[in-house]
Amino acid sequence: MSGLRYVYAVCRPFGTTLPAQLTGVAGVPPKQLVHHGLVAVVGHVPEEDFAEEPLRAHLEDLDWLTATARAHQNVIDALTVVTSPLPLRLATVFRDDSGVRTMMEQREELFLRTLDRLEGRVEWGVKVYADITESSAAQEARPTDVKAATGRDYLRQRRSRRRAHEEKWEHAEEFARRLHETLSGYAEDTRIHAPQNAALSRASGRNVLNAAYLVPRSESEEFVELVDRHKDDAPGLRVELTGPWAAYSFSGFGEEDS
Repeated sequence: MSGLRYVYAVCRPFGTTLPAQLTGVAGVPPKQLVHHGLVAVVGHVPEEDFAEEPLRAHLEDLDWLTATARAHQNVIDALTVVTSPLPLRLATVFRDDSGVRTMMEQREELFLRTLDRLEGRVEWGVKVYADITESSAAQEARPTDVKAATGRDYLRQRRSRRRAHEEKWEHAEEFARRLHETLSGYAEDTRIHAPQNAALSRASGRNVLNAAYLVPRSESEEFVELVDRHKDDAPGLRVELTGPWAAYSFSGFGEEDS
């Protein structure tokens, strides 16, 4: 089959077959490309979409990007069920199989070392959101909306509202710090990501914590229970748990160049 080679992940050889109905980017089923003790999971994609110039244009198209990311993630999710993949970044593309093998040859030692570290482990994401605004804090600061009698009363009300806002924010940050410390003590490794942009994520509230945790697959149930127990300690805050994922945050290949 002609076209470029889209690389989803690098793995150690695995005996379990992927679902027959699984398709990836461009609607093409992924295949395994073996090189020494490594397997690259690849798909064929058309040059008219994935050559350098059209790809650059597509990456500015949110609909195209969303569909491609979803297809990419479908393959990674299927791999995570049967092995511990080392996922490469979205739209990692090579000219042909030879280019993929050359990449694997050049980075073989690093790939093997990273796969050893990730073997039997998955990533869990934990986010904490706080709905903190001046208006919400103001409602708690004053039981009734009484018009200030004097300028001094007005300033006093403003200070009261500001203090209420600051106290709620300090509470949210303190809860997020304590939760992260607790989860870090359980996980083998952690990553703190930048807070999510609310306009992009469309999640309500302000993102106080955006963290990833590397956890042995066999201990994931206990990790989930630990997060659930702490949700009750967060009145007014929302704790969101996602996963288990392939260990994107711990692969070291998020900015992989092709």
